[in-house]
Amino acid sequence: MEVMEKAPAKINLGLDVLGKRPDGLHELSMVMASIDLADHLYLEEIPENKILIETNKAFLPTDKKNHVYEALELVKERFQITTGVKVKIHKQIPVAAGLGGGSTDSAAALRAANRLWQLKLSRAQLADLGAEVGSDVPYCVYSQTALVEGFGEKVTLLPSMPQCWVVVVKPKMSVSTRTIFAQVEMEQLHHPDIAALVKAIESNDYRQMTQELGNSLEAVTIKKHPIIQQIKDRMLRFGADAAMMSGSGPTVYALCRKHSRAQHIYNALKGFCDEVYLVRTLK
Repeated sequence: MEVMEKAPAKINLGLDVLGKRPDGLHELSMVMASIDLADHLYLEEIPENKILIETNKAFLPTDKKNHVYEALELVKERFQITTGVKVKIHKQIPVAAGLGGGSTDSAAALRAANRLWQLKLSRAQLADLGAEVGSDVPYCVYSQTALVEGFGEKVTLLPSMPQCWVVVVKPKMSVSTRTIFAQVEMEQLHHPDIAALVKAIESNDYRQMTQELGNSLEAVTIKKHPIIQQIKDRMLRFGADAAMMSGSGPTVYALCRKHSRAQHIYNALKGFCDEVYLVRTLK
């Protein structure tokens, strides 16, 4: 038996760093949404008690360093699964990009394993497992617009964000989330109004939503990688309704209500960066 699971990328509509916890992790308040840029996972049960991973990207690890391996190992140990699994990962989401590529693959692996081994776990139970793998995994289990708090383990589902087009631009460099958080100075951070952003989404108010977007980490990453600001400026100059960095970067996205305007931005950025995508938000 083989099961397929889609793993959508996420974007941060809002990201506020509230402070550092005693355990060293940062307390966050975020609004996340998923977009139609996705990896695909194919899981097949095998008789040998092992986890085999294949990918279409040679640079990706296929051992315990891969979060998909970690997620499946956790399921096998927790539920005493003695058969093995072969996983094929078809990767389209850029890596180390602030789009949750590794997290959404892990979440997809959890959902697929739930079906493959007929575990009958709820999404909430899968999200709890996901929290043991990574901070963005609980959200990615749901992959729908949500308020995410704590270090990522508290997920409150929201109505789908107002539908629009999204132009996603990933500069050539990669960014380490850990490195960016290590450079955070709380007194210098901008704090977006997450409550106002949630209210705009609940009211399906696209214009207000675009005005409330904000990311506390943006200035931190831009200081290290000024190209992020250059991409934002270009997006806005070519007609984006809003433009913002996702996660800890370096990916920047533009929101557009009109497809023609999104296409214009896509064409304008295609020559500036290699990895440019034009996609829709997911309902």
